[in-house]
Amino acid sequence: MSKEKQVPQILSRRVVAQSRLMRVEAVDLKFSNGEQRQFERMKGSGRGAVMIVPCIDDDTLLLIREYAAGLHDYQLGFPKGLIDPGETPEEAAQRELKEEVGYGSHQLEFLMELSLAPQFFSAKMSVFVARDLYPESLPGDEPEPLEKVTWSISDINNLFAQPDFSEARSVAALLMLLRNQGEGR
Repeated sequence: MSKEKQVPQILSRRVVAQSRLMRVEAVDLKFSNGEQRQFERMKGSGRGAVMIVPCIDDDTLLLIREYAAGLHDYQLGFPKGLIDPGETPEEAAQRELKEEVGYGSHQLEFLMELSLAPQFFSAKMSVFVARDLYPESLPGDEPEPLEKVTWSISDINNLFAQPDFSEARSVAALLMLLRNQGEGR
């Protein structure tokens, strides 16, 4: 049995940069061996986020193509968004599904929780699989209509080959879905 590592002691924290959407925090740390270091991290809102893998049927996924400002290009991925204050992750997943693709789900299954670059970001994302979809739309906050793209699971290798399907959380969610289906779920 391996000995559990003690997390470093936080000596101080301070905001060193802030915008409307992001806050960068400097964290002074002392490690168990006495070493001290300063790390910078993006401080999340603490609300969390959700991603939904919508399954139209047993062989068809529903993806969206939306503008990604970081890449200044359009990316293919799954619906996602922040959890609003007072919402559970399941409620946020249903809302985002209705806002982004115009469906609700009678069968919403928690798949996993993801973090992205945890050395720098404190945010976590709950990933769900949505099945037994029904049409229902809610107004969203997107600056333009999202392109909906259906994809057959039997053609999944071609999805992985798409240059615009590169968002790591979408890739991880799809791999987890495929793994679970392979286990007979």
